[in-house]
Order: sequence, then C-alpha cells, then structure tokens
Amino acid sequence: MIDLTAFRRDLHAHPEIGFDLTRTPDRITAALESTGLKVTRGLGGSGLVATLNRGPDETAIGFRADMDALPIEEANDLPWRSVTKGKFHGCGHDGHSTMLLGAALKLAADPTLKRTIHFIFQPDEENGNGAKAMIRDGLFERFPMTAIYGLHNMPGMAPGHFATQPGPFCAFEDNFEIRIQGKGGHASMPDKGVDPIVTASAIVLQLQSVVSRSLPASEHGVVSVTEFLTDGARNILPGNVTLRGDCRGFSDAVSTTIEQRMRAIVEGVCIAQGAQGAVDYSTSFRPLVNDATATQRIANAARTIGTLNDSFGRVGFSEDFAEFLKHRPGAFILMGNGLEGNHAMPLHNPSYDFNDAAIAHGVDFWVKLALPDM
Repeated sequence: MIDLTAFRRDLHAHPEIGFDLTRTPDRITAALESTGLKVTRGLGGSGLVATLNRGPDETAIGFRADMDALPIEEANDLPWRSVTKGKFHGCGHDGHSTMLLGAALKLAADPTLKRTIHFIFQPDEENGNGAKAMIRDGLFERFPMTAIYGLHNMPGMAPGHFATQPGPFCAFEDNFEIRIQGKGGHASMPDKGVDPIVTASAIVLQLQSVVSRSLPASEHGVVSVTEFLTDGARNILPGNVTLRGDCRGFSDAVSTTIEQRMRAIVEGVCIAQGAQGAVDYSTSFRPLVNDATATQRIANAARTIGTLNDSFGRVGFSEDFAEFLKHRPGAFILMGNGLEGNHAMPLHNPSYDFNDAAIAHGVDFWVKLALPDM
C-alpha cells in the first residue's frame, strides 16, 4: 500500500488545471496499474477510469473523484506548497483523488468482493466541463453502471462527519452577460446622448426584483451582478456598458424563470431609455439532485465510518457531478475537513488545505459503499 499522505501532498505540490492534466493522471495510473487494475485513459481528454471487474454489469457501480486544481496563488507556507505559480489545489481535489485511489487499491486487494466497480477520475470539474466531456466519450456505454457516487470535503465540519440529503442538494450555476449600447458624448451634455450607465443601473436594480417578485418564497434563487464595465472616462459618457453576473438556484424551473425575466427586464428598460440591449445567458452547472435510494446507500455507508447528518439542507455551491446524475441514478455526500486552521478555511480560499487526517475516513467510506448490502 502506498503512503497516501505523501501521495496527496505530491499532488498538492504539482497542481494542474482544467483539461491540462498530464502528471496527475500519470501518477494515479501508475499507482492503480501496480495492483493489476485495468486503466483506460483519455476519456474527456485527460480523464481516466480504472475497473475492478468482479461481477456482472447488472450490479456494477461507479465512484468518481475530481483531479483539477484552481488558478489561484497559494498563500500557505507548507512543505508541500504548490510549486507552480498561479495554480493551487484550493478545493481539495488532491484529497478526493487520493482517497478514491486508496479505496481502489484496498478493494483490489480484497478477493472477497463480488462486484464490478469503475473508479472515475475526472478533469475540469471547476469549469463544469469535465463530466460532459467524459459522457460524450462514452463513459456510460463503455463502462456500464447502475449507479454513480461522488464525495466532496467540507471545511468547518469535523473529520469523520458526513452530510447529505435526498433530492436537490447543490445549486445550479448560470452565467449572464448583458450588453447595453447607448450614445456616448461629453459628460457636460448628457441630454445630447443616451447614457448606458443610467440604463444599466436601472437594469441592475430591476434584476433584484426577480427573486422577490417572480419566484415563490419556497424557491431559492440568487441573481448577482458581479461586473459593471464601461468604455467611458472621467469626462466622457460611455457608449457601451457590459454587465456580467451569476445566478443560483436548485431547479431547472428557477433557471428558466430567471432567464425569461432577465430578458424581459433588459428589453423593457432599454426601450424606455432609448438604448439597445442584448443578453447572453448560459448554464455552467446543472442542479445536483440526489436519488433517494442512492442517498440511503451512502448514508448507510457513512454511518459505519462516523456520524451523519442525512437532512443537512441544500448547499449554495455547484458541482459538476450533477451532470452524471442526469444519466444515472446516484448521490453526492459531503465529508468533514476540519474545524481549525487552514482545514476550516473556505473552499477556494488561498489559505485552504485538505486535511490529511481525513484521508482514512474517505477511503473507508468508499470501501464500505462497495459492499453489495449497502
């Protein structure tokens, strides 16, 4: 058995982002193949699947971990600090890959297991493209499975503690860009032009009514304008304004409502102000919806390892694992990363670090979940 802590720290020190993964899958593949597991490379570009073939396809399941890091400069001064400027495992995918690897090695060494398991190592989770790419490359056709499961660490929750719930669990993420064209001119003569800043400001304010007036109180929704860009200057009224932002919620219906209302608001305000407007609206992440039966299975496995909150409530971040759940039933669970220091720092914070003390909990969770009676 390899030293999993050393393996995790090595991945942390050498982060790779998006689909540009070479060293990370090479290291994982070498460790998997050392035990005789069959590894298939190149799914979704740089993804890989290792198969433990111990039973019929009718009982096969998939376990997934993500491999990619973030384009962030690390703030930690640790011996395993990132050696690559501007790249950093600030979400714990180094830990996720290490835990799934450890489980694969442990299960491969257990001759009593009578089930086929596909260990899925995914690229580009952070941008929401990796799962789609693996699916397009035939993940579910080439590796038949009846269900698929995922795990993510959670800072601020104790190691050995797990949390999940059936139904909607992680939010969708939609992105928008609104382009407003007015008529620029001298700042002292706004009446001679069409001020797109005034138009854009009215749109920003009106967008805040989508959640309060177009969605029922029972539905969660967020509409955030995060960028306000102009081509004006100190004494120049701009001719163009660009607004960009982010929307969140937990159902496709909420996403549709937000998009429809946004387009109507932009059109109406622009007509009133004499400006021209255009909206680009896209979905980066689907809402993640846990299957009830699969959630019960991961809950049973978690209870054998530590403590569990199986009605944790919905979480506002998005997860690419949601794409897999559109094709197969499955479930997603959170696992505690720690309550102190950089283990409790928020995900994507430059001072975050995955807790090596949590590795054993994650390995044991996957091993338990592999048992047919879970």
